[in-house]
This record gives sequence, C-alpha cells and structure tokens, in this order.
Amino acid sequence: MLLVTHTGREQAVEVARDAHRLLTGAGMQVRLLGGEAEELKLDPVEIVDDPEKAASDVELIMVLGGDGSILRGAELARPHGTPVLGVNLGHVGFLAEAEVDDLERIVQVVVDRTYTVEERMTLAVDVRLDDELIFETWALNEASIEKAAREKMLEILVEVDDRPLSRWGCDGVVVATPTGSTAYAFSAGGPIVWPEVEAILLVPLSAHALFSRPIVVAPTSRLSIELVPTWNGRGVLWCDGRRMVEVPPGAEITLRRAATPVRLARAHEAPFTDRLVAKFDLPVLGWRGAAERKRNGNGN
Repeated sequence: MLLVTHTGREQAVEVARDAHRLLTGAGMQVRLLGGEAEELKLDPVEIVDDPEKAASDVELIMVLGGDGSILRGAELARPHGTPVLGVNLGHVGFLAEAEVDDLERIVQVVVDRTYTVEERMTLAVDVRLDDELIFETWALNEASIEKAAREKMLEILVEVDDRPLSRWGCDGVVVATPTGSTAYAFSAGGPIVWPEVEAILLVPLSAHALFSRPIVVAPTSRLSIELVPTWNGRGVLWCDGRRMVEVPPGAEITLRRAATPVRLARAHEAPFTDRLVAKFDLPVLGWRGAAERKRNGNGN
C-alpha cells in the first residue's frame, strides 16, 4: 500500500499515522515517498525516493487529502494502472471515496479487498507551434487555456474533428472529462455529467460572443484550440491545476481521449446522485420518490 498525504497539514499527518497503524496492524506493508517519510517518521515502512517508481508493485494508493492531493496520487498511479482511493481532508472532495471519520471502515475494506475499481477517462493534450510538438501531457479533470495577462483577452479559434466551430475573444476555455465536470468546468457554468457517460466538455470562460454555450462532444472527438496568430499576447495551459506551460500566439492545443485511464477504487455502492447530493448539500428533505415509499412500506 502506497500512502500519500499532504504533510504540510497537521490533520493530514495525524490521519496518516492513524492509517499506518491500522494498515500495519492488519498485516499490510506501507510504502511512503521519501520526502513524506521524513515528515511522518513512521515505522515500519518502505521508502521509495523515485516518484515514478512509487506506485510500482503496490496493490493500492491511499491518498489522504483534498482533490489536489488525489490528483497528485493519480499522477503516481496512472503509468502503472494502480487504483487510487481517496480519503477526504479537504472541502468538497469530489474525487474522494470517503470522509476522514470513516477511516477505520475504509481500511477494513482495503484489508478485506471488498472494494471495486472503476476506470475514468483522461485527456491527451498536445501543444504544437509551426507543426512542431512543444509540449504534451494529460488530464484527469480538465485542461484549461487561459489568458496570461489580466488586462488582455485571449483570441482563440475552436475546431471539432478538424472543422471550425467558432472564434472567441475570451478569458479562456476549459476542456473537461465527466470526472472534471464537477470541478473547474462546473464553476464556469458547465453541466454536471455522470461518470458513466463518456464525453468531452468544452466550456468557454467569459467569452465576448453571442454563441458561447458549453458544448458536450463525443469521446472520440478531437478538439483543437488555436491562439490566433495576430493576437498580441500569450496564454497559459493548465492541466488539473498541476502541469503548466505558456502558450504563444499561433500555437495549437489538441485534446482527445487518452488511451490510459485513471483507476479509482470505490468502497461504497451509493449511486452518483447520492454523492452529488451529499457533496453539494442539495435540498432533498421531504422527497417522496418511489424508492423512499418502498422503504417505508407504502407503494402508493
């Protein structure tokens, strides 16, 4: 078991020590990244200094933290196909499978191997300038192309499957997966998409145009966003808020479904609707749906 946490937070350190005690007490071996091991001072533990090898030959990555920490765990896990299980220490924590108060039960699920694993699609992201590849990466939640200077808009041309769609002056654009539909894309006014739906979302940011609605395209679609060459300024590409590169005028960002997904471990059978209600604290008090009536013994 690879244990990943935000050692800069006192609560995270305490929870990591609790998780280590529960896991080792159940006979599981715990692995830590070198930098985190120095902060946590746990024993017994296996230490791996190379992040690229940290998730190799481990059954699971348990991440203690918010969505940012879970995205960091996904970076470690994706090349090896290792499942990631998140325990939320943040605010909303949409990627997390459990809250910190549920730690003992989650550890028992891990020990008993009664969790399930689901695959989440990711995006492959390429940046080209004059037909030369200058940057490539991937995203689980979203790739956002944003203006680099506050006082200047971006001027972009959007294509879908090699056909022009529209040209916008805007603050930027977010291209998201269904997993990322509850993150940046949601804040920008995009739709919430159930994780089982395979699609790619495109959400303009403060576009100066009559046609600037969010768009949902097929998972097989290829999106291209060109920074108009005559525009005087630079953009910034962020992927999952973790990987960044400056993008000059004339550059083209291409986004498509990636071949390698991220695998998330699930310890609950609750549908996504219940997760949505819980995370956003949606008002459902007084609901009298069919399932509720059956539980109460009233079929009318």
